[in-house]
Order: sequence, then structure tokens, then C-alpha cells
Amino acid sequence: MLSEQKPKYPLPADLQAKIDLVLESHDYDFTQIVGILLEVQDLDEMHYVPEPVAYYVANRLNMPVTNVFDILNFYSELSSTPRAKYPIQVCTSIACHVNDSDGLAAKLKELLNIDFGETTYDGRFTLEKVTCFGACDRAPAVRINGHVYDHLDTTEKIRALLDSLK
Repeated sequence: MLSEQKPKYPLPADLQAKIDLVLESHDYDFTQIVGILLEVQDLDEMHYVPEPVAYYVANRLNMPVTNVFDILNFYSELSSTPRAKYPIQVCTSIACHVNDSDGLAAKLKELLNIDFGETTYDGRFTLEKVTCFGACDRAPAVRINGHVYDHLDTTEKIRALLDSLK
């Protein structure tokens, strides 16, 4: 009789246990994959789901890993690449554009001395473009680690926000 071989993942046992707790809290229900991935992403200080973790989650949910990566690449709040401690997401939708999200983006680029897709030298901030995070009525706004900061219409407000994120 062949013994069942358990797949090996290059993940520490404590991380596997934490992921398993997340999966258990969702009853191992693959239809809750977005919520699962958001919680799993929060386990990493770089705010992303590394490839081995994606494979682990897919295996534990008995779903194709390509589905996991499709979800990671579709939703702007999820990432399969490392980000800074504070990923700053700037909305590029028409509603936010009308409310000067371009001016906000330009000021962030200037103050942080980075462009979209880049991270500050100290690893504190990554600047990202997203299509919408549902704060049109509060624009210009950014989303940082799931929290929306709104009405960022002056340099002073933007600088105060950046300074508050230690």
C-alpha cells in the first residue's frame, strides 16, 4: 500500500499554523478566497502573498493555484509582490480625477521622491495606482492598508498624513 505523501512547502510551521487558522475561520470555503487572501496577506509585514503561500492556500482549499494568482492580480487590495509598510493607493477613476487625484498623485510623488510602482529608500511607502476603492465622495483620497484617508487637497494635509505613518 502506498503511503500518502504530504506536499512540502518552504513555509515555517508557525506560518502554516497561522494560515490554517485563517482557513479554519472561513470553514475552508474556497468561495471566500478574497477574504482569506486579505487575511493571509496581513500576516506578512510586506503586505503581499508570496508564491509559496499562494500554493499552500490553493492546496489547502483544493483549488487550482492559477485561480489564486488570478485573484491576487485582479483585486487592487491584494498583491503577489512585496510592498512597503504603507502601500499608498491612489484612485485613478474619472470621479477622483475630476476631484484632482492627479494633483494628489503629483504631490505624493514629489514628497516621497518616488513614482508609481516604486518604494521609498527606507521601505516605508510604496505608491500604487488603483481604479477605484469606493471613496468618490471623499476625493481626493488614498487607501493605505485598507484605511481611506480623504479630502487630501492641500500639501499640508498630505504631509501631515505621511508624517503620521511611522
